[in-house]
Amino acid sequence: MDRRSMMKKAGLAGILAAAAAPAVHAQQAVRWRLAASFPKSLDTIFGSGEKFAATLKAISGGKFEVSVHAAGELMPAFGVVDGIENGTVEMALTAPYYFTGKDHCFAFGCAVPFGLTAGQMDAWMEHGGGRPLMDDFYAQYNIRSQSAGNTGTQMGGWYRKEIKSIDDLKGLKMRLGGGLFGDAMAKLGVVSQNMPVGEVYQALEKGTLDAVEFVGPYDDLKLGFNKVAPYYYYPGWWEGGAELEFFINTKAYAALPKEYQAMVDVACQVAARDMTAKYNANNPIALKKLVAEGTKLRAFPKDFMDAGYKASMEAFAEQEAKNPTFKKIHQHMRSFQRDQLLWDRHSEFRYNSYMHSIKI
Repeated sequence: MDRRSMMKKAGLAGILAAAAAPAVHAQQAVRWRLAASFPKSLDTIFGSGEKFAATLKAISGGKFEVSVHAAGELMPAFGVVDGIENGTVEMALTAPYYFTGKDHCFAFGCAVPFGLTAGQMDAWMEHGGGRPLMDDFYAQYNIRSQSAGNTGTQMGGWYRKEIKSIDDLKGLKMRLGGGLFGDAMAKLGVVSQNMPVGEVYQALEKGTLDAVEFVGPYDDLKLGFNKVAPYYYYPGWWEGGAELEFFINTKAYAALPKEYQAMVDVACQVAARDMTAKYNANNPIALKKLVAEGTKLRAFPKDFMDAGYKASMEAFAEQEAKNPTFKKIHQHMRSFQRDQLLWDRHSEFRYNSYMHSIKI
């Protein structure tokens, strides 16, 4: 069959697949395991791992398979970094700020108070120097990273009682995602509790917790927080755009043929885009449902936000004083953020402000 006939019958995609097939089929089968920090019920975050595995299997012609395991199946939700570091698993799907107990630098791989939005985070990581900085830090844990998707700006959490002033935070027992947000909230009197999301509902119901922040309407509706904590606040100033990450064992990745490394990278990108799009599509629908079911939606007042900002900057300064790597990453991120805010002022902010002012 000549080239012209092949083009007519198979098309360009078919030719590319046929050209790649000998290299793929010549490779031995690879089997990896991925440990997630989330339950299977969260089809957004946990679903990113499933999307990754399905994409990788498809583009490798079934040669490269990754089994995806929910929190607790192979290891505890907060044990996945240790699992990657010691080679128990080849991959993890997690929120890096869960591991600030090891080093506060982990927070920059996910979200920090008054940090980057989803689009800004993606830009910083992939084209602004953020990914190399983070991977230099992660290297001591045998980790290389890829985005698993972004939640977008999160909600401010569920509260059993109405928050009328900053004083209402004193002594409040709240489940927090971890990291610098916990440090900042502690300065405002909050008693931080870092626990796997699967344990939160019961703690709220029993009164062991007074409040919880997780992600946003779609996940929160699934988790049922509205049934035990009626007040829903916004915005989550501690997570302007929380990035979930695929952590990959550096030795396992290096041992792959170049073709398989490229496939892993592509599958991560597909999964990351899918997660972010899923949140953006589903959150408004879920929010309307929550309000219809009696959720009391409240905005944090400016003085609350101002107090949070002040406490956060104090927490950043404390970490910078004792951790040079933290200071390097933080200053780099803030410099990038300043330019992003300049651009946003002349683009999306102005556009969105207008769109919010009209009826469509």
